[in-house]
Amino acid sequence: MRVDWAVVYRETYADLVRFLHRKVWDADQAQDLAQETFVRALDHDPENPRAFVFTIAANLARDEARAAIRRKKHLTLMAGGAAEAAGAAEATEENERADTVRRALDELSERDREVLLLWDAGFDYGEIARQTGLSPGAIGTTLARARRKLVEAYQAVVPEAEQPRKKQV
Repeated sequence: MRVDWAVVYRETYADLVRFLHRKVWDADQAQDLAQETFVRALDHDPENPRAFVFTIAANLARDEARAAIRRKKHLTLMAGGAAEAAGAAEATEENERADTVRRALDELSERDREVLLLWDAGFDYGEIARQTGLSPGAIGTTLARARRKLVEAYQAVVPEAEQPRKKQV
């Protein structure tokens, strides 16, 4: 039986964009990558289309991250290091928070980050297990550990002045 990609698209697109946004931290780029994901998936007839689409998306996001690093290195070399100083603008509070969350996510292991992002994208434990190769029973433990580590990493990267102060008793 052929996959009805229109149905998969309608049911998966929003979760896929959210998943990609947390990988690339750019809404427009996340939407572009989601579109590219479906273009690449159309010629296939996988058993589990949702997992297949998220696998393609994860690979595209990883490729995009590598390309961005190469571009940044190239620009830095071309500008003699001035590229970092040029274009520095005030970031909004939301962008600063997103950057802090991204840095905290970067502190997690690849497996913890992947489990957390798949869960956030709406995958159930069974789907996460199939996608990551973990046993279904390990997903809850891994997810709890990933959440705890994310909170700890977030608190470590938030400037001390922005951390809530503990009440003195």
